[in-house]
Amino acid sequence: MLNPSDIYDVDPEVAALLESRAPEGSGPVLVHAVRGFVDAGSAGSLLAEHVTDALPSTRLVTFDVDQLLDYRSRRPMMTFDASTWSAYEEPELVIDLVDDVNGVPFLLLHGVEPDVQWERYVAAVRQIVERFDVPLTVGVHGIPMGIPHTRPMSVTAHATRPELVADHAAWFGTVQVPASASALLELRLGQSGHDAMGFAVHVPHYLAQSAFPQATVAALHSVERATGLDLKSAALTDAAGEAMREIERQVAGSDEVGAVVQALEEQYDAFARNAGRTNLLAGSVDLPTAEELGAEFERFLAQQGDDGTPS
Repeated sequence: MLNPSDIYDVDPEVAALLESRAPEGSGPVLVHAVRGFVDAGSAGSLLAEHVTDALPSTRLVTFDVDQLLDYRSRRPMMTFDASTWSAYEEPELVIDLVDDVNGVPFLLLHGVEPDVQWERYVAAVRQIVERFDVPLTVGVHGIPMGIPHTRPMSVTAHATRPELVADHAAWFGTVQVPASASALLELRLGQSGHDAMGFAVHVPHYLAQSAFPQATVAALHSVERATGLDLKSAALTDAAGEAMREIERQVAGSDEVGAVVQALEEQYDAFARNAGRTNLLAGSVDLPTAEELGAEFERFLAQQGDDGTPS
């Protein structure tokens, strides 16, 4: 492996500030939400946006994305204005030093997921964890699930030690899924003796492609409970309420979508009554597949005009 320290730079002034504020042997928590893997409802990306917008932050670490990104698979956007290229959305992968509502410092890793050199990237993050005495690393993202938006939000919690998630229900048994840089980071940190955990927020699969602020609120609450940080989650209450009202309005306008949501409610309630089941599906309701449900919802939305009325 090439030297991990060659793919990132640490701002020495910000590092000195952090080290002066942290008691010896007790560094800041690291929260990570990188884009590129599954993030239903934009739960993780909206969390990162919320944190950087709502709380004071300073850039601590900048990764060299030129070494980590495959531009041909994920082409950044550029703006062409009449006769000239006027702007370029430069991809970034960074760690910010953030203060929570009470002035407690923590680190936020966000930006684009590396396409290549995952082990080197993970080793680099481990160097940062060890340099700044990070006691806990927490990742967040959203996953699509066969649940209705009318029921309480839920999450799948996972960690390098079972004690870290003892208060959370297990939703899955043993499964194999495509890897992500964030999942590999958690695995490798655990193998090297560092505490790490993550939260996958369950997002109704018919809303997986849309921004779903409720999922971000659930992610924020999960991080707050795990870390003791105050991330100003109440600031998203209005956005979450507005999003829910819009969803309800659109569901009410389609008998087909309404029937699907009702079926999901029956499934969810049957599962809740049989909490010992290991499968979310109750087995008594004939439900459409995620693809069928999503296609129906997309057809309904496509029929709506710009003002929200049927076209």
